[in-house]
Amino acid sequence: MATELETIANQERTKSITRNLYKTTDEYNSTNVNAISDGDEKGKGQIGDSGQVGSLTDINTRKSNMLINDYGENNQYNSGNIDALSSGDEKGKGEMSGSIGGLTDINMRKDNIGRNLYSPNSEYNSVHQNALSTGDEKGKGDVDGKIGGLTDINMRIDNTGRNLYGPNSEYNSIHPNALSTGDERGKGDVDGQVGGLTDVNTRTANLVKNEKYGPNKKSYPDFVI
Repeated sequence: MATELETIANQERTKSITRNLYKTTDEYNSTNVNAISDGDEKGKGQIGDSGQVGSLTDINTRKSNMLINDYGENNQYNSGNIDALSSGDEKGKGEMSGSIGGLTDINMRKDNIGRNLYSPNSEYNSVHQNALSTGDEKGKGDVDGKIGGLTDINMRIDNTGRNLYGPNSEYNSIHPNALSTGDERGKGDVDGQVGGLTDVNTRTANLVKNEKYGPNKKSYPDFVI
């Protein structure tokens, strides 16, 4: 026998089912008319493989958007669309017959190339006239042993002119200015003589002052402790 609580529950359930649009004979599922897009606000599910999707408001909004959209099913925007290619307008920038960029890009590139000293027919590289040391300020690359721009060359000539030594008179251990030849410059040994003029004269003066000991006198005695 049903309890009082169960009786009340069954009564309330009956009332709820009466108010519910969907019943065991008309369940709400993916095929219910209120679940599919059939032109009202309730359903949004697609009918078949090519049917519409969305409620009435969705469908109308989509139609409105499609009217102001330049692209559609018959004119899809992709890499082959004219508006995606560099055809001389501002829209497309994709390569077309070697041209890349919008109209502004193309015009700026032409302007820059017009002001550029170098081009595909005159590329700047290691053998270009403006990269070589040909007597101007531009190039500094080696040409027959000459290196640097005009200023570099002139400064080197000036420095070389003030330098006592050069390719034909290199400073080394046998150069006169490195040897003790009676001047102040060289100090290297020449026939036993070592030092500059001041060194030699000072040594000679010191030897003159030494009365007892020297090359021709008795040697300095040893002290026995």
